[in-house]
Amino acid sequence: MDKVLLTGATGYIGKRLLPFLVEKGYAVICCVRDKNKFHVAESIKNKIEVIELDLTKKESLSNIPHDIDFAYYLVHSMSASTNYNQLEQQSAINFREAVNKTKAKQVVYLSGIVNSETLSKHLQSRKNVEHELSKGNYALTTVRAGIIIGSGSASFEIIRDLVEKLPVMIAPKWLRTKCQPIGIADVIKILTGVLGNTQTYNHNYDIAGNEILTYKEMLLWFAQVRGLKRKIWTVPVMTPKLSSYWLYFITSTSYKLATSLVDSMKVEVIAKDNEINKLLQLNPLPYKECIERAFYKIQQNEILSSWKDSTVSGRLDYRISEYIKVPEFGCYKDIRKKQVKDELQCVENIWKIGGETGWYYANWLWRLRGFIDKLFGGVGLRRGRTNLNHIQAGDTLDFWRVIYSNKSEMRLLLFAEMKLPGDAWLEFQIKDKVLVQTATFRPKGLLGRLYWYSVLPLHGFIFTGLINKLTKNNHS
Repeated sequence: MDKVLLTGATGYIGKRLLPFLVEKGYAVICCVRDKNKFHVAESIKNKIEVIELDLTKKESLSNIPHDIDFAYYLVHSMSASTNYNQLEQQSAINFREAVNKTKAKQVVYLSGIVNSETLSKHLQSRKNVEHELSKGNYALTTVRAGIIIGSGSASFEIIRDLVEKLPVMIAPKWLRTKCQPIGIADVIKILTGVLGNTQTYNHNYDIAGNEILTYKEMLLWFAQVRGLKRKIWTVPVMTPKLSSYWLYFITSTSYKLATSLVDSMKVEVIAKDNEINKLLQLNPLPYKECIERAFYKIQQNEILSSWKDSTVSGRLDYRISEYIKVPEFGCYKDIRKKQVKDELQCVENIWKIGGETGWYYANWLWRLRGFIDKLFGGVGLRRGRTNLNHIQAGDTLDFWRVIYSNKSEMRLLLFAEMKLPGDAWLEFQIKDKVLVQTATFRPKGLLGRLYWYSVLPLHGFIFTGLINKLTKNNHS
């Protein structure tokens, strides 16, 4: 059985690719930075191996087994920090040197289409990564994609936000830029199709659908599929900074990601050929069908992965295990307790919190807090949640990150990713038929203390209403 090393196993593509690799009979070694954030279906748990490593830390790569046959490089840091290009290049060097010590025959790298003379900062970074990976003593196969359309993908969610929220758009001129979108299903077929395929060794391929569209056409076609009438006018006066703010305030993207996207959207991203489609006998899905498939997954609540669950969609890039133990010293706490008649119903209420369900009480105040967070550069409430019924450690939940989730223990712990002068936790736990709801705030300096006392009256209103609603048997 061939062994495959899968980096980016917790990412949008990695989560989609993993079950297909297992189905094809590969023994998969999943590389993650934090095992607490990695969750897979029970049916494949005993068919994979999980190792912790950080590509930016050379010493951690000693965990990579020597007997791997193939490896995927699915790591990108586009919005992680301002110096992501240096981080990506160093990560590629560290990875290359580590894989050189194994018996791997091939590395498959998912990059971006880079056939333009003028590249954005993040596409130039990906090209640099490809250059570093190509120096290894293995065969490199680079698959270059542009816009990827699928439930939970960043491109899909941003287009969805724009179309569903704005009947009329006064948009930047880069909406006239041409691109060539591809569906996530075809991306997975290509990534699995090139693995171990000697014809693809030491080659690079642009992957795309058969339609060349402007971003404006993509928005309008999306509206057609959704049965919405939309008007879009483009203006030449919107600067890159204004364009970034436009994306940031309307969609669920972070400001850093919005800036990187705007930088990229000024450059045409069109495949130079369809050689890989001929080689793999692939007929890519049309753009509209990709949208329809994505919404089918959403309606069935079957979104396997979402870009929003990446830690870089929040304000920190951290190991959630560092925040499982809620601090006591130097913290302010709001503790409320209430008797629970039906523990199972109460747990269900807690596990549905946020997203489309909302926060049960004074939702307008939660939305206002989300809006204020956006004004100060935070994530706001628009990230929602990936799954309507399930919550796992590492998931996003509006402007919170799930740190611990255990239904049998009846405990849910959230960490705030909103802009705050300190750190905040919100915990729900049922003990002896009593729901204990605890808000903890660890202030940073005088500003943090002033913040806590300024919102204290609102806490009394919001948190009392929340615990009262959670402990009711039914909700309207």
